[in-house]
Amino acid sequence: MSAHDHEAPSASECADYLDQIVYFIDNELDEADCTVVRAHLDSCNPCLEKYDLQRTVKSIVARSCSEPAPSELRAKVLLRIRQVQVRITDA
Repeated sequence: MSAHDHEAPSASECADYLDQIVYFIDNELDEADCTVVRAHLDSCNPCLEKYDLQRTVKSIVARSCSEPAPSELRAKVLLRIRQVQVRITDA
């Protein structure tokens, strides 16, 4: 093992991995990238904690979003979408 193997990752390296964590959680990375991200998470506790937090938040949001929106809110959103579509097609 070289001396570099024992060094903590730099802040910029961690930032790069943290950008990939969202894609990693959603299974949107290829296997090679997944392997690299897993290896980083295994060796970097701060990134692992952020990964766990992101995964927990995503899980809570997914559970919370299983309820349908109230019909009044749904109607307002659909109306707003139609208004935006009219503006786009009129432009």
